[in-house]
Amino acid sequence: MSTSNLKISNSEKLSLFSTLSTMISAGIPILEVIDSLLEDSKGNSKKIIQSVRDDLVQGESLSTAFSKFPATFNKVTINVIKAAEEAGTLEVVLNDLKDQLQKDMEFIDNVKSAVTYPIVIFFLFLAVMVLILVEVMPKIATVFISLNVKLPLPTQILIFMSNILIRDTIPFLLGLFLVFLIVYLIIKFKSHWITNILFSLPVVSTLIREIDLTRFSRNMYLLLSSGITITSALTLVEDVVMRKDMRKIILEAQEIVQSGKKLSEAFKGKKSAFPGLAIKIIEAGERTGTLDKSMQEIGEFMDYQVSSTLKTLISLLEPLMLVVVGVLVGGMMMSIIGPIYGLISTVGNVQ
Repeated sequence: MSTSNLKISNSEKLSLFSTLSTMISAGIPILEVIDSLLEDSKGNSKKIIQSVRDDLVQGESLSTAFSKFPATFNKVTINVIKAAEEAGTLEVVLNDLKDQLQKDMEFIDNVKSAVTYPIVIFFLFLAVMVLILVEVMPKIATVFISLNVKLPLPTQILIFMSNILIRDTIPFLLGLFLVFLIVYLIIKFKSHWITNILFSLPVVSTLIREIDLTRFSRNMYLLLSSGITITSALTLVEDVVMRKDMRKIILEAQEIVQSGKKLSEAFKGKKSAFPGLAIKIIEAGERTGTLDKSMQEIGEFMDYQVSSTLKTLISLLEPLMLVVVGVLVGGMMMSIIGPIYGLISTVGNVQ
């Protein structure tokens, strides 16, 4: 693995920022802080910190040392630290980075908890389906075939699937592997196909829009509060948003600001990405010269909005999954019970 591809977990990065901020604030030289971190680190974290230490010994700045690991430290982080080093506010910025990372981790945890339930339900359904196809269907199919019963199409499909699982296990597994391989290749090389579908879903599209605005405002706050110009900040935050239209709006805003107009003017008419309230807060910040604080306020407000939308999504997803699984399992059971009921009725009529 090349040095540029080295990556550490968010929890390790949070510990790094927290320790650096706390110990530098206490007046401890940064090289001593790095040595302290190196003693307890391991794996990729140890490799990164060792590389950072080597660069610091050679007289390089912390931002330069971090820039060698783009998979771990993005452009916003590097530029914020660089500006803080020049302004002498490194411990403050590191603390801000820690706070932002903590919020990002809390959000990721919320998303994981939201998707865990449907994933568990989905795999439970698969387990029930495989159990029915492997244990139940072969026995019932033998009875139906011996009695020469005319089977409905759903039952025939279940028997066909059961035969594939039992008699053609290796070809089935190879086919399943091929499907997973195709899905993996699509995710790796054509992920925009999947994201375009996800981003077009009603509630999901709203959630993604709010997440993009949250990321935008948080990173703008970090950059502006570090003394970075608006145009440079807009260039850097382009990489932190997910939607193409949002990136396009940010690029257009950069051009408008460069022409001498205000940021709020650039966002007017872009209600799909920036709600009226956000624009008003930006306008207030521009009038008072506290645009960075305005961005912080928008970020905090959007945190609440994202949490609310996520709760709505969960509340919609849970009953929907139960209904879908109930219909599928019920359909499978009816495909089994239906022919049995028909057979009993035929026997009864014969008697």
